[in-house]
Amino acid sequence: MHHATDPAPAAGPSKDHTGGLLGETVNRPRVDLPRLDTKRRQTLLNLLNALNELSQAESLGRDFDQNPSFEDDRDVPTVDEQLQVAGAEAFNKFQKRINSLDKELRNFGNAARQLGSSVGILSSAFRLRERLAQVLFLFRDNAADLFPRKISRQQREFLVNPNLMNRKRNARRRKSMPGRVPVNTEDNLDLEGLSEQFENFAADLMTFLKCLNDFPEFTDEAVNTLIQSFEGDLKYWACCLQDYRGQFKYPAVQRYVHDLMAEMGEHIDSITGTLSMFIEVGVPTIRFAQKHDAADLLTLSTVATFFSAVTATTLQFSYSQTGDMLSDAVNAFWFSSLVFSIAAAVNSLLGLSWKQAMYRSPGDRVPWWVLTWIKRSPLVFLVMSVTCFSAGLVLFTYSTQQGKVTSTITTVFTAFTSFGLAAVSAWFASEKWTFVHHRGTKWLSDVLKDALQCLMALRLVSIVRKSFVWGLRYVQKGVEFAGHKFRRVSSMGTITTSAIEQGDSLTAGDYAHTTSRSPEPLSPLSPIRQSTDSYSHFSAEGFLHPNLESPSTTFSSTSNSSITPRDRLTSAIRSVMMLQSTTSSPSNPFSPVRKRTTSSVFTDVSRMMPETGVTRTCRGSKVASLIPKLKSLEITQDLAAHSALVRHLQFSPNGKFLATSSWDRTSIIFRVGDPCVPHRVLAYASGFIGQVVWSPVGVLLLTRLNRAIKVWTEDGVCRKTIERHQYVQSITWLPGGEAFLSVEGSEVVKLDLNGNVLDTYRFNRVFIHDVAITHDLQRLLCVGPILYSPKGLHPSKSRVEKQLLVYNIQTKVIENQTPILNDVRDIMLAKNGQVALVSYENKAFPQLWKLEMVKDQARLTLRHTYMPRVLVDFAGPSYFGGKDDQLVLCAGKAGDIHIWDRDSAVLLHHVRAQALGGDLTCIAWNHASDNPFMFATGSHDGAVRLWTTANDYRPCESSRRLFAVTAPSTPYSATPRSPSPVDNGTQTDSAGTQLGEYTSEPLTLSPVEDSDQRDRIVTFAHTRG
Repeated sequence: MHHATDPAPAAGPSKDHTGGLLGETVNRPRVDLPRLDTKRRQTLLNLLNALNELSQAESLGRDFDQNPSFEDDRDVPTVDEQLQVAGAEAFNKFQKRINSLDKELRNFGNAARQLGSSVGILSSAFRLRERLAQVLFLFRDNAADLFPRKISRQQREFLVNPNLMNRKRNARRRKSMPGRVPVNTEDNLDLEGLSEQFENFAADLMTFLKCLNDFPEFTDEAVNTLIQSFEGDLKYWACCLQDYRGQFKYPAVQRYVHDLMAEMGEHIDSITGTLSMFIEVGVPTIRFAQKHDAADLLTLSTVATFFSAVTATTLQFSYSQTGDMLSDAVNAFWFSSLVFSIAAAVNSLLGLSWKQAMYRSPGDRVPWWVLTWIKRSPLVFLVMSVTCFSAGLVLFTYSTQQGKVTSTITTVFTAFTSFGLAAVSAWFASEKWTFVHHRGTKWLSDVLKDALQCLMALRLVSIVRKSFVWGLRYVQKGVEFAGHKFRRVSSMGTITTSAIEQGDSLTAGDYAHTTSRSPEPLSPLSPIRQSTDSYSHFSAEGFLHPNLESPSTTFSSTSNSSITPRDRLTSAIRSVMMLQSTTSSPSNPFSPVRKRTTSSVFTDVSRMMPETGVTRTCRGSKVASLIPKLKSLEITQDLAAHSALVRHLQFSPNGKFLATSSWDRTSIIFRVGDPCVPHRVLAYASGFIGQVVWSPVGVLLLTRLNRAIKVWTEDGVCRKTIERHQYVQSITWLPGGEAFLSVEGSEVVKLDLNGNVLDTYRFNRVFIHDVAITHDLQRLLCVGPILYSPKGLHPSKSRVEKQLLVYNIQTKVIENQTPILNDVRDIMLAKNGQVALVSYENKAFPQLWKLEMVKDQARLTLRHTYMPRVLVDFAGPSYFGGKDDQLVLCAGKAGDIHIWDRDSAVLLHHVRAQALGGDLTCIAWNHASDNPFMFATGSHDGAVRLWTTANDYRPCESSRRLFAVTAPSTPYSATPRSPSPVDNGTQTDSAGTQLGEYTSEPLTLSPVEDSDQRDRIVTFAHTRG
């Protein structure tokens, strides 16, 4: 050992964690630091600082490489913290849903114990709870493989709830049986058997539903619909998962299984809610109905018992009288009545016990004669007992030589009650027949009305009816005429008598004054006035009789003589005032009031998020230098290219041209420069241009229509129009540019430039959306949804399964299929041919998949999931960018642009929607421009914007001008169209003319000979002033 004061040991040279020497001075003799000169000290300090920075940079780079989410070569998933948290939250949410459904099933079992014939529903609920525990166990194992830092595995001994079944008693019973080996079903639980678990789950659900429908007292259509929908999706998933046997340890399949939790959770939530409502409403209804039936049987048993006692008592008076026919008949009827009453009582008690039995079989499992005997025999026996007793009672009055009055009365009353009993029994039977015959569409009363109408439609009945109606009308008219005469005579006598009684108080002057004036019509009075002023009310009644002319005059003169003109004027004014007060309409205080509302202000939450995390993480790494360059990206040119939505755009491989397509039925080829000017406008008479694709060498351009593909040159000459019989989903070039692929439904067709079919690749059950071909022309990478499961099943409510396929062109066999649940859009292969970028619809994140060779077969394994800071509704396909495709770009519909590092999945730059100011539809990178960076975006308003890095590419002010050229219609266009969105500028192809030269001269249109005369091009010819 060395002392602290000894010189440093001369052992091997010390090394840092990088493997490099810390310094060569360690082997030298110890030298005092004060003796070192200043220059050497400074050199040593600089060397130490450089080594320290180098070690920090390497450690940061190592952390940076380990931070993102990707899978290693053995397909063991190592995800980052964000994906770990998101996956754990999804599983915890699913676990809560399973626990909620288990709780409702437990509550349902406790409530159903009070019901008769509940053993079936209880056992099915227990099995369903057990199946839920097993499914949750499998999903937990799957989540623990994907997210080991957040989800822990569950012990198998805690798998099954001991409250579900008494497993110990069953185990002891199985052990006691000789030659039987106990089987532990929990040991067989594995992800490879997930499809069988789903099938058993579906069977348990249908058993539960069937037992639930065994209660005819209450039927919930919502429960039936939801369970049947869930059962259909379970069978669909089970059938689809059978294609991935032996691959359930692959992370891609595990992620698909993990995504199924969300689909299954929606079904579980729906069933949980409806089952809770069934417990609150259905179980009390069933219990009430069963109690009502039990009370009916109990009442029937009581009546039958009482009636048997009455029959036995009356039988004591007749059993000793024998020898004649009447006495024997009486005893026969009464003995029969006693037997039927006893049978009715006993069968009622038997039916009561059967209905309240917990372990009785459901109604559909019992023979029909047993159900008929239990349900119908008590009432039938009681009716027969009453009938026999009544017949014996009538005969007993005659056999005992009772009086004629007693015998007659007994016979009449017995016949009357027997008729009522027979009529009611016939009504009950007719109701049952009506329901069965008309299937519940008509009641017995409706049937009787229809029969009555048919009877009245007979000719004889119709004549009798019309005669009766005519006679009834004649009698009614006579009665009305007599009543009218009587009311007229009585009213005349009353008015004349009252006038005579009041005549003594009239003076001669008042009489002459009154009779000399003509009657004035009275103003209509309000109801209040009519009720308070008796005089005005009586006068109005006097003027309302048209037949009383002379009496009314006498009455008016005599009645008005005691009223002065002042009083009459006052009364008239009051009447008018009351009339105005009652007829005036006050303003409605509850009239609608228009209120002003303010629109909500959009707040960009992501703007407030700090960006120092990415910068701090990437500092010292190989991509840290890209961040300042990406942050300097800005819009350098804003081109008013189209008048409608920009569907697709792409730069040529040499970067000289930019092709765009729009829903305004035009495609434009721009010449990239400062400024970017239109080179050619490709117009179409009909159809929308969905895609533009440059050839690998950049001399040809393909444009995709619905059922056609056009081949153009970079100068805008249409070389060929290839018509297709099916809808074309996508097109892509072969690496050599000698042919291309056309995606048409479940087929991928290989075509040459003349439209000849070179080969066809068929995918039976998959509807292909997009395809990419490897550089060695050996394999196709396809994406799309499946049309149906291997057994022909379709999902009921969940999303359709989608697949990523690796297809061998030589053998024409699918080598690998990877299930996904999100709506996949397209796939793009990187330059190195080893990774593919997969884009999805809506808010699903883009993903990077690696193409690997395993035992001479290729397969896709997930490398990265590119996650934005906030949820974004993505627009158009994602795109590779940067040198050697080191970047991944994606545009959002709201205007967001995200740029990630391809190899680390770290978000390098985020352009917010408010800074952009427009909805985006597509994005494309210029691979020929590495310095400066350049990409283009299309928007809904038809604008195309070019983005470049400002530090290397600073456009002048003239480059921000808008170009719009109006292309007038030509004889080649079939339909009138809107003006082409390119300005009145012209550009020449000659080398002597500078790009971007403007003139006010009109455009010169030169038609081009082509097989399809509907198409036209706009040529920008140079004109000199």
